Amino acid sequence: MAQQASLSDGTATRARISTGILGLDDVLHGGLTPDRLYLLEGTPGAGKTTLSLQFLLDGAARGERGLYVTLSETADELRASAATHGWSLDGIELYELVNELGLDPDSEQSILHPSEIELGETVKEVIARVEELKPARVVFDSLSELRLLAQNPLRYRRQILALKQFFARRDCTVLMLDDRTSEVGDVQLHSIAHGVISLEQAPREFGSERRRLRIIKMRGIKFRGGYHDFVLDTGGIRVFPRLIAAEHHTSFDPTAASTGSAELDLLLGGGLVPGTNTLLIGPSGVGKTTTAIRCMLTALERGETATYFLFDEGLATLLTRSALLDMNLAPHIEAGRLSITQIDPAELAPGEFAAAVRTAVEERRSTLVVIDSLNAYLHAMPGDEFLILQMHELLNYLNQQGVTTLLVLGQHGIVGEVRSDIDLSYLSDGILLFRFFEAKGEVRTALSVVKSRVNAHERTIREMRVGMGGLQVGEALSDFEGVLTGLPSYHGKVSMLASNAPPQSDD
Repeated sequence: MAQQASLSDGTATRARISTGILGLDDVLHGGLTPDRLYLLEGTPGAGKTTLSLQFLLDGAARGERGLYVTLSETADELRASAATHGWSLDGIELYELVNELGLDPDSEQSILHPSEIELGETVKEVIARVEELKPARVVFDSLSELRLLAQNPLRYRRQILALKQFFARRDCTVLMLDDRTSEVGDVQLHSIAHGVISLEQAPREFGSERRRLRIIKMRGIKFRGGYHDFVLDTGGIRVFPRLIAAEHHTSFDPTAASTGSAELDLLLGGGLVPGTNTLLIGPSGVGKTTTAIRCMLTALERGETATYFLFDEGLATLLTRSALLDMNLAPHIEAGRLSITQIDPAELAPGEFAAAVRTAVEERRSTLVVIDSLNAYLHAMPGDEFLILQMHELLNYLNQQGVTTLLVLGQHGIVGEVRSDIDLSYLSDGILLFRFFEAKGEVRTALSVVKSRVNAHERTIREMRVGMGGLQVGEALSDFEGVLTGLPSYHGKVSMLASNAPPQSDD
């Protein structure tokens, strides 16, 4: 029924009970302390009822009796809501505290007893029901109605304290729901409750709303602070604990591996090193995605497992173009070595993406991860500063797991001044810089490595061509000028790559 939690020093703590939501249990480092009263607050639609039902259903699955006391919804509405998630509430007692009799004007003055020493009739009914059923888990929905019935803050607080003491003596774990509608800024319950969980939802001008939760208070246990994204979908709530890279370390072999191109390996100083991330940066169509696919395909051919997060391009387009360039990915997908996940930025929560990356690494054992591109990922975030913090934790996590990470970042412009949406260069272990240049009446691509934390890389500039046969990197070109200014030109004597096939477009 309960699980034993331990502190980092090995000291045993009191057994915990699950909330019914795996991610929330992770945030709470094991779950809730039993036989305590908790406040679950959030505006209407935030997910309080769904979370409460999951809490009761988890108890029912463990043989615990559950009671849902409702002042705001009918039992039929609760059953209908549960049915949309595929749940049955059989085994959970649903008690409508205020029925149609409560609407009788003659009963208004008898809802609460005015005496200072007696509880109101509403609270007395709850106590009687608990005495009869002896539940282990109780949900009280909602405090807003109880606050209105109490008529003044003193009586309201006394009723909550009395309920808290009553439930504690009956070995009940209680969730009290508050929708924040009856009184703005009322935090007196925070001091009474053993713990406070706050649910929030925020609309966006385009795309689905964002939901997140925060543990405001939890007595006696350590929990993960800050905001944690969650989604409310068919099947219930899924919580994505905020990624903390320092909690994830593993040992790995930091030996450089080939990209599949000997010339590119020389440019990188030996190849791509596990536990590092490389930023592929340049204007649209210059060859960034093709280069990332070539590196990934080489890793797959070595027997590694890879995951490709695709933001910009359609999956069918990516597969077709790769096959035309003699880089067929289909056999690796069929063999289970490659997973390509197409992501809609308008529907993505940042925490959900971090969870998907963790799943790829920890469950699928991916040793190479490609994020294409960071431009679309940026638009999935609420602000630039959050992108930097999120990427810092995510890249540190991937590095500590020994994963080789490729990040594609498109820049605005073709020639001249080329700009980026955001500067992630300081987070990157290596930077591959792509630039267009003109020579002999043809648009060509220059490739250089401008940063590497792990290898003594070449300082030269090489030409790169994308065509039939995939990626081709030429010799180091001397007398190359103006690459970093955005207007590169070549006046050397080293021969450039032959134009034996028309270049293929690359986004």
